[in-house]
Amino acid sequence: MTTDNVVVAATAEDAHAVDAIRNHHAEIAGRIAHLTDALLDAVETNTDAEVARRAVVDYLTGTLLPHAIAEEQTLYPAAARRVDAKLLVESMIAVHRRIAALVDRIEHEASPTRAAAAGYALRSMFDAHLVDENDRILPVVAADPDVSLAGAVEGMHDLLGGHGDHKPHDDAAPADDHAPEQGHGAHACTCGEKDEPDPVLDVREIPHAIRHATVFGAFDAVPAGGTLVLVASHDPIPLLRQLAERTGGKLAVDYEERGPEVWRLRLTRG
Repeated sequence: MTTDNVVVAATAEDAHAVDAIRNHHAEIAGRIAHLTDALLDAVETNTDAEVARRAVVDYLTGTLLPHAIAEEQTLYPAAARRVDAKLLVESMIAVHRRIAALVDRIEHEASPTRAAAAGYALRSMFDAHLVDENDRILPVVAADPDVSLAGAVEGMHDLLGGHGDHKPHDDAAPADDHAPEQGHGAHACTCGEKDEPDPVLDVREIPHAIRHATVFGAFDAVPAGGTLVLVASHDPIPLLRQLAERTGGKLAVDYEERGPEVWRLRLTRG
C-alpha cells in the first residue's frame, strides 16, 4: 500500500489535501481488493464468476480509470514541473497504460480463471503504484510553494464530475463503548451451509493513517446480506462505529476471535 511517511507541505490546505488523497487511494485499493478476492473465490467455487467479473469491470471502468485520467491531467503535470520528477511521472503514466490493458483483459478474457488472474495482477500493480504516488509524487507537489495541491484535488474532483470523495476520514475518532449490533450476520443459504467463502481483509500490515479508509473501500463493495471478515491487531471499536454511521446502522458484527494478539470479526451489511 503505502507508508506512514510525513509529508512537508507548503500550506495547511496542501497538508490536508495529502491526507485526503491518501485516504481516497486507500478506499480505492480496499474496494479493488474486495472485488478481486470475490472474483477469485467465485472462480474457485464455480459460483457466479461472471457476476463477480462484471462487478470488478464496472468498478475499474467507472472509478479507477477515470481517476487515473484525472491524475494525468492535474496531479502529474504539477509534479513534472520538477526536472528530477519527470521520469517518475512518465513511469507512472506507463503503469496507468498497463492497468488499462489489464482491465481490458479482465473484461474480455474467455477464461474466467485467467480473468481472475488478471484481476489479481492488477491489484498487485495498483498497490505498488500507490507507494510511488503516495510517497514520491505527493511530497513533490505538496512541497512546491508555487503549486496548490489542494487546487489539484479540486481539479480532479471537477474532472470526475463531482463524484470523487476527497475528504479525509477521521482515523483517530474517539473510542465508543457501544459497538454496532453484534450477532451472526454471515450470509448463508436456508440449509445453513455457506455458498462460498467470505472475503478476508487483514489490516494488521496496513499503515494506521489509511487503515480505516481501506476498510471503508472494501466494505463499500459488500452487497446487502454480504460479509467481510476483518482481521486486526486490536478491537476496532472506533472503526465499527464509523462503519455503522456510513451504513445507517445496517451493520452486524460477530466476533470470531477476541485477542489478545488477533481480533477476527465478521462484518455483515444489513
